[in-house]
Amino acid sequence: MRVDPFENVELGATGVTVTRLGMGLAPIGGLFAPVGDEAAVAAIDEAWRLGVRFFDTAPLYGAGLSERRAGAALRKRERAKYTIATKAGRRIRAGEPGGQPGIWAEPTGDGVEFDFSRAGIRSSYRESLERLGLDRTDVLHLHDPDDHHAEAVSCALPELAELRREGAVGAVSAGMNQSRMLTDLARTGLLDSVLLAGRYSLLDQSGLADLLPECERRGISVIVGGVYNSGVLADPWGRTTYDYRPASSRVVARARAMARLCNRHGVPLRAAALQFPLAHPAVASVLVGMRSAAEASDAVAMARLPIPGALWRDLSDAWLLDPEIPVP
Repeated sequence: MRVDPFENVELGATGVTVTRLGMGLAPIGGLFAPVGDEAAVAAIDEAWRLGVRFFDTAPLYGAGLSERRAGAALRKRERAKYTIATKAGRRIRAGEPGGQPGIWAEPTGDGVEFDFSRAGIRSSYRESLERLGLDRTDVLHLHDPDDHHAEAVSCALPELAELRREGAVGAVSAGMNQSRMLTDLARTGLLDSVLLAGRYSLLDQSGLADLLPECERRGISVIVGGVYNSGVLADPWGRTTYDYRPASSRVVARARAMARLCNRHGVPLRAAALQFPLAHPAVASVLVGMRSAAEASDAVAMARLPIPGALWRDLSDAWLLDPEIPVP
């Protein structure tokens, strides 16, 4: 099954469409290494030139840096021609450093705090629009409510649904690095889509046990992030990070075994990792982080690269991939 990375797919029944390949904007917030304004805009410009029309950001990413840089690049485009998502549940504390994981390399002097109250959700969204310089986003995700389940269900999700009813956003979503709680949130009936990061990849298909079947039954679209598991599936001999931490020897060994099989077929592991999630019928789009024009070009090339069916069979025969899992 070949997937056109620039095919437009609807999220749920919202009328909001996304390209099958989307640009994750955490890297332009200075994730792991500085980027700078000029390179960040150049990355978005190159992704746009190549056909990407779905962009995903958040207040957390560089304490607002990603949103400001995304706005600078996208405001010059015709608004109806792209889809942009941001997230709510974390608010920026101006001039109060703290609350940021130590993975952001361009300190702004601001901090970030969780806020899943109704007022916090609405304020977070308003502040995001100010940084983006836009009057609305197409998608608004609830961001990482792992330790705030009760407030997420009683306050945050109903407020997101109210913003959708008002026409302030087109689609309501939730984004997490785990599938179990996302499945609970999907069962509220308030979500049009979910963003699942790192839990439906070549290395980890745990989202297949609960979330993906639930979303398929309910007509909820799945956006898959973290297809490289934060680095190890992009280059298992170089950047061996997994879920933002140093990868275990077992994970590295498995990724390298996959890479060797890919190499036999002349396919970079990156291409297999990027294209794999799109075979599941619930998956609408994959997000790939791109910090430079070169990375944008590479992601598009990996999305377009033909992959022979024999590669997927070899991965299954080597027990590196369950034979029952859908593959392209």
